[in-house]
Amino acid sequence: MMQRMESFGQITWEVTGSTGLLSLGPPPDNLLKEPDFVPPEVLKKWTSSPDLKGIIIHGQGKHFSSGADAENLFRQIASGVNMESRMNDGKAVLDLLGSLDIPVIAAIQGVCFGGGLEIALACDIRICSENTLFAFPEVNIGLMPGLGGTVRLPGTIRYAEALKMILGGDMINAREALATGLADRVIPKNELLPYCLALMGKMTSDRPLEVIRAVMKALRNSVNLSREDAMAEETRQFCQLAKKESERRASERS
Repeated sequence: MMQRMESFGQITWEVTGSTGLLSLGPPPDNLLKEPDFVPPEVLKKWTSSPDLKGIIIHGQGKHFSSGADAENLFRQIASGVNMESRMNDGKAVLDLLGSLDIPVIAAIQGVCFGGGLEIALACDIRICSENTLFAFPEVNIGLMPGLGGTVRLPGTIRYAEALKMILGGDMINAREALATGLADRVIPKNELLPYCLALMGKMTSDRPLEVIRAVMKALRNSVNLSREDAMAEETRQFCQLAKKESERRASERS
């Protein structure tokens, strides 16, 4: 059952059970009016609930997101806006998404271009519908990805495939995305959100939040820390969980 709903501009935040649903708008294209489509402080507020166990990001209507509103971007630059600062703010939002200690799923259908694809790349799991199209089309208007796409894409798929997508402006479909590892599963479009909700439920509903957080921290450590430090942190967290579980079981027996 829906617990609450909030919004920032055309972005909505809903919580159902222990899962947060972040919806990109406005439809039909869900263009990102600003690089920081949700300010970090707003996202931190939305995701700070102690009852939240996971997040699903999806688009309002038939598309995930067509990416940045290029005309608005050029107008801002012409008016003297510090675009480097704005882009860094946008990267801070995606870095926050990618560092949360709960899982984040991108439920992708229709068009997933440019900044929309960069949002999806910041998520832990990408599930797409059969009608999804992915692209970094920025080179076609004299630009390049600017919210981490040139870093996250080669870390997700083969370097040569990333080069073709970014410099070639190539568009790929859902099956091609699955083959490259850009998508983790392809689902019929009318089953996409129910599938993602069920997947999130399977991963989180019966799991204590402290276990979810420990697993997520350990997995992120495997990327962000040296192997030695990541191993040490895994052992520390395992022992911490085991001690607490042992105390819980002893309490139940007494």
